Order: sequence, then C-alpha cells, then structure tokens
Amino acid sequence: MLRQCRTRSCSINNGHFSGMNCPVCNEEGKFIMSDRESGSLGRMLALVLRHAPEKFNVDMDINGWVNTRELATSISNQRRHYHWLRGWHFAAIASADEKGRYQVEGDMIRATYGHSIEIELDLPTDDIPEALYWPCEPEEADAIVQLGITSGTRNHIHLSKTINNALEAGHVRIDRPAIIEVDTVRAIADGHSIYRAGKTVFLTDEVPPEYLYRVGADDPMIVDTFARWEREEEE
Repeated sequence: MLRQCRTRSCSINNGHFSGMNCPVCNEEGKFIMSDRESGSLGRMLALVLRHAPEKFNVDMDINGWVNTRELATSISNQRRHYHWLRGWHFAAIASADEKGRYQVEGDMIRATYGHSIEIELDLPTDDIPEALYWPCEPEEADAIVQLGITSGTRNHIHLSKTINNALEAGHVRIDRPAIIEVDTVRAIADGHSIYRAGKTVFLTDEVPPEYLYRVGADDPMIVDTFARWEREEEE
C-alpha cells in the first residue's frame, strides 16, 4: 500500500513509500491508498503520460507535461469509484516510484521515458556514467555489436545504469538476455547526446557500433543473476 511518513524530517521520497513502515525511520506511515488503487492509477498514469493523453481528455504540452488536478478531475468523472482522487495523489505515486519514471513540478507531471508519442524531452545530459548497458536476445547480440542499436518502435533507446538493471529490464521479455555495453565517454565525445531519465534509465537516439561491446556470459553479475532466476523458478 502507498503511505506517507509522519516524521517531518524524514528524507524518503518526499515522505511517500510503499508498505506499512517507513524504510528510513521505521515509523508507521499515514495510509494514502491500497495496492490495488495505486496499481490501477499507476497504469492509467503511464497510459496518459506515455501513450494517450486523449484517453482522459487532458492537455499535454510539447515537453510531455500534464496538469495533475486536471487529470484527477477527468479520471474521477469517468471512474466514479475514484471520486476521492486529487492531483497530489499522482505526486505521491511518482515520489514512491523506485525507478524514477515520473517527474513532478508543482501541479505538473510527466513521464521521463517510455513514450510512444512525439514530445520534446528536455532532460539533463550531465552526470552520465562512463558505461551504460542494453539487453537483447542472445542470438542477436553479435549482429547488434556489428550494426549498432536503433530505437525501433520507441522514440528513444533505453539504456540501463548497471548490468543488473539491464538484466532486469530485459528479463521482462527475454528469458536470459545478453548484455551490450555502451562506451558513453567516446559516444559523448563524438557528439552523441545521452539523457538522464529515471533513476536507472538513460535515453539516446542511436548508438553506432563503434561504441558497443558484448558483456561476456561469464560476467559475475550475469552468472549470479541467472542462478537467482533459476532458484526462483524452482520455488
């Protein structure tokens, strides 16, 4: 469930977290909404901000921002069981999101990545790690290293901060993903822009082959992660 820490000095996610007790100060938080409600509203939020703002008749500006109060009013009008919904509830969902999928500024909110609609994301380009990672089908890895990475049906390529982040992202659709490493230092030096989106996600338009390397299947992180997945599948 989604709760808010009652301790004013607590630094966690503007006070919002999932669970019963605050993971920082261990105090029981104030109830905001159930897992079912936060899950349902989270899916609506992703739909509106990434793919279809017209679904709930909200206006989106060129940078992907929508007004939380307008969105809350529209949803509560269409889904009467959400009559209690207010704009600040979306800010709470965004704050508690561990992946940093949303950005909130005052009454405005936007998705930081995952868009299928055309927008101009004015995201920061500083503090980019020296290497980022991208998951793919193992049988396609060698060809990708030779040809480069393109965005395909997405507006941007989504790169991960760590090998583990890339494994988890790839595992959503690939049983045992291969991992491609991106030399961001050289890419940026050659004029390619890379943007910070979520807490572990970075965006770019393309990655030519000269910046790509396949991470060996014997990498300790890959070996340990695959072993953990196998244990979980057996349980």
